Amino acid sequence: MIDLRKALCVGIDSYKNASDLFGCVGDAISVKNALERNGDGTLNFDVKLMCATSENSYITRSSLKDSIRDLFSSDSEIALFYYSGHGSYDSLGGYLCTSEVERADDGLSLDDVMKIVSDSPASNKVVILDSCFSGLAATKNEMNNYSILHSGTTILAACDENQYATEENGHGVFTSLLIEALYGGAMNLLGEVSPASIYSYVDRSLGGWEQRPVFKANIKSFISLRKNSPPININDLCKICEIFPNPFEEYYLDPTYEPDKHESGNDEVNKEHEEIFSLLQKYAKLNLVIPVGEEHMYYAAIHSKSCKLTAQGQHYWNLAKRKNI
Repeated sequence: MIDLRKALCVGIDSYKNASDLFGCVGDAISVKNALERNGDGTLNFDVKLMCATSENSYITRSSLKDSIRDLFSSDSEIALFYYSGHGSYDSLGGYLCTSEVERADDGLSLDDVMKIVSDSPASNKVVILDSCFSGLAATKNEMNNYSILHSGTTILAACDENQYATEENGHGVFTSLLIEALYGGAMNLLGEVSPASIYSYVDRSLGGWEQRPVFKANIKSFISLRKNSPPININDLCKICEIFPNPFEEYYLDPTYEPDKHESGNDEVNKEHEEIFSLLQKYAKLNLVIPVGEEHMYYAAIHSKSCKLTAQGQHYWNLAKRKNI
């Protein structure tokens, strides 16, 4: 039986020779919790958690490599690797620092990690790294003979290849934003969170002087890492095609669409119009519809103006028309 979604979440706080960290294990646990179930409680990823909290739970280079190899060895729909801990680099490339490291190149090289990923039969491979210099993953110099990302591969890294990954309030800045994104900050109107939307969310949340996240991908189709409760009922969203015959046509309103008519001098009641207008107002809150010639939908109705689809509204109109939602 195929394991559809597998994830390995690794957090290393405890080191034998390097300075200990304090938020990596907590971050790995938080990512595990976010991935394990969707917003409605249904199972999402089957997650393996590896944490180094003391000398008794050190994670070695060999054990990390074996676990990564095991993760990417099966024919999964999605295989996802998350790492939080020290990162290092030398003239040959970047490394994930395991608990026993004494110098930079003692860690697990990103070249080795990406070689395992490139050989994986999984349909989609996702690598998420919250460590210093993590942007080195899959760079031309780092990857040697594997510089081209194989199809179905996505990399999200906390910072550029010459930057440090920072912590704030005991948690990695990147991972804190990653978790916010997974829980709905980066979802689309269907409640789905993709790697690309996570990157966009993290990138917009960081200032110009802060660490810059890195996104690299070679993918052929959309993948969702978590499904949350959508901000609008899907059936209501699909009605966008009923209200707008085509994505460029304006929908004309009049006071019968607005239940509160005290500014119009028109007391005619039309329940069908009011139900349509209620839905149009939901669309407006989600930036799918905007009034034409008025600032608010209320006055577009009171003054018998119209409304039209935004670019995003046209996008979802096309998805609904093609029955892709």
